[in-house]
Amino acid sequence: MARIKLVELEETTGAEKERYEELAGRNAVTNMKKGLLNDAATYDAYMAWYTSWNRLVEVIGEKDAILYAHAISTTNSCQLCSLFFISDVKGLGLDPANLQYDEKEQLLAELGKQVVIDPTSVSEELFDKLRKFWNDQELVVIVGFAGQMIATNNFNSVFKIDVDKRLLPLVNEFKPATWRDSIQK
Repeated sequence: MARIKLVELEETTGAEKERYEELAGRNAVTNMKKGLLNDAATYDAYMAWYTSWNRLVEVIGEKDAILYAHAISTTNSCQLCSLFFISDVKGLGLDPANLQYDEKEQLLAELGKQVVIDPTSVSEELFDKLRKFWNDQELVVIVGFAGQMIATNNFNSVFKIDVDKRLLPLVNEFKPATWRDSIQK
């Protein structure tokens, strides 16, 4: 159960109501957005994810963007985001539990994992390999999206945002990452 109210349209007023109505008109209301709609300014900040996503797709393509977001979300153990991208990976006709990456996809998956685990230690070796495929502007897009994805992961994880109904059939496919188990708290 979410730690915050997942607001419904009738509970909103002002800017929150405007944003909710716009989402409802596009059939795009999700549990995360219901949580964000507790505050319009915070909602607006997080909706920049879509700007970053669209640019990422322009730079690396939709399939690679889905695989990259999947790697970030699963490494970060965000159940909700992981399930969204498990669904998207399946939509590509791939098995999320047995992904076979090409060279670019492998580099993106590795970058996603390293950015989550220790962003201050992303290796020079990895960046040298990334530069074979992408220039500085494109790398800014790629790493910038990772920051947006991690922010979304953290919002959903901290507030324990409920899994959306359409994702419930996939819930057993989420496997939390174990890399944090050895970190002392």
